[in-house]
Amino acid sequence: MAKLKTRDRILQASLELFNEVGERNVSTNHISAELGISPGNLYYHFRNKQQIIYELYLGYEDEVKQTLQLPQGRPLTLDDKRGYLEGIFDGMWRFRFFHRDLEHMLESDDQLRGRYREFAQYCLAQGKAIYQGLVDAGYLNASSEEVEALSYNSWILMTSWVGFLRTVVQEEGNPTLTSAMIRRGIYQIMALERVFLTEFAQDQIRPMEQEFFAPLAGIKPSPVAEES
Repeated sequence: MAKLKTRDRILQASLELFNEVGERNVSTNHISAELGISPGNLYYHFRNKQQIIYELYLGYEDEVKQTLQLPQGRPLTLDDKRGYLEGIFDGMWRFRFFHRDLEHMLESDDQLRGRYREFAQYCLAQGKAIYQGLVDAGYLNASSEEVEALSYNSWILMTSWVGFLRTVVQEEGNPTLTSAMIRRGIYQIMALERVFLTEFAQDQIRPMEQEFFAPLAGIKPSPVAEES
C-alpha cells in the first residue's frame, strides 16, 4: 500500500481527532503531536486549523453531492431511497465533528459560511427533486407544497440530529456518539414521510423503517402527573 502524503495524513489525523474530542478541543499542536511532525511541517501544508476544517468540509460536501444524484432515464426505486438515506447518514457519521460544532465553525469562517449556504440550497433543491421523484414513482402522495415542506423538514432534522443526540440523548458522563445513534436518524426521516405513503408503498417501506430503528437509551419517559 502506498504511503500517504503528509498533507493527506494531516487531514486524516485531524478528522479522527475532531470526531473523537470535538473540533474546539483540538489545536494544530495536538495534530502535529498526533502525527509526530513539527508544527512548522504542518503549517507548510495548511496555514491554520480553519484551512484544515475547510478542506475536510469540501470532502464531506463532495460525498453528499455524489449521494444525491438523481437516476437518469428511469423512475426512482426503493434501492435509490435506501441509498440516499444511508449515504447521507453514513457521511454524517464519518464527518460528525462538523455537525457537532456546526454553528461555531460557520461563525468562525466567512468562506466556510458562504460555501455552506450554497451547499444547503443545493441539498434542498435535490431533496425536493427526490421527493417529487418518489411521488412520480407512486411511493408518496403529496402536493408540490408538501414536497417542498418534506425537503425542508428532512434537512432541518438531519442538520440538527447530532446536536439533539448530544444534548438530549447521551447519558451524562458518557459523551460517546455511536454510528447506531446517528443512523437512527434514518428512521426519523421515514417517520416524517409515513403520512404520505401510498397504499402501494406501505407494505414495501414499513419493513425498511424497522431496519433503521434503534432505541435511544438516554431518553426516559416523562412521569405521569398524578391526578389531584
